Amino acid sequence: MAMSTTPSSPGSERRLAYHRDLEDLDNRVLRLGAMVCETIPRGTEILLAGDLTGAQGLIDADDEVDLLTVEIEDSCWTIMVRQAPMAGELRHLITVSKMVQELERSADLMVNIAKAARRMYGSPMSPRIRGLIASMSIEANKLMRLAIDAFADKDPSLASALRDIDDTLDQYNRDMVEAIFEAHGAEQIDLAAAVQLALVARYYERIGDHAVNIGERVSYMITGWLPEHQAVLRQQHRVSAGDAGTPPTSDPADPSEPGAEDQPGESG
Repeated sequence: MAMSTTPSSPGSERRLAYHRDLEDLDNRVLRLGAMVCETIPRGTEILLAGDLTGAQGLIDADDEVDLLTVEIEDSCWTIMVRQAPMAGELRHLITVSKMVQELERSADLMVNIAKAARRMYGSPMSPRIRGLIASMSIEANKLMRLAIDAFADKDPSLASALRDIDDTLDQYNRDMVEAIFEAHGAEQIDLAAAVQLALVARYYERIGDHAVNIGERVSYMITGWLPEHQAVLRQQHRVSAGDAGTPPTSDPADPSEPGAEDQPGESG
């Protein structure tokens, strides 16, 4: 006896196509993240080696990052218009659109480091400065990889931890500024090289900031909560208390803290 088959409805087929689009979107985001992560050690090696050819190659390769960024953003808006997603799926698309901007800017910062390598060509770097550059590169790369892992695994705990992990990179940045002053004071580097090195340190530190921003967006995707919501609640508390100039004695509940209740945000 032949088994009967029930044809799938047009609605279910559209839904399956929708989820395939979302999966493809996530895969492209992860590919973009991998591309950006690869530029960090590559750009650092170029800087430390004074590789002018490599610097130009990294600058030229940024066009591929820009192209993929634009394609992902266009896909986000297309899905939003065609599917009218709600709740969690809408937060997912908003997160992707914001996340790719953070990734693209991180790649731009490595382009800036490649350009700095060209401007500093022939300038000496002390062992301490070289070591700090290598350490900042490793830490920035680690932060960015963890941010991407948080997105891939939908891990709010890892996403929230990135801000604390970023403290190490911030300290390296301070150490780098101190080392630059010491080297310039000892006349080991001229002012132009000192300025470029300070900018390089800032670029690595900013990559860490972009990773933290990605973490915050991942948390929003999962929970519906952003750090800015805390400020909104404080202001609402002030207004409801009738005193806009006096902060509340305690902050409203933050869902990132243990025991917080009535977490704002949509379900889904």
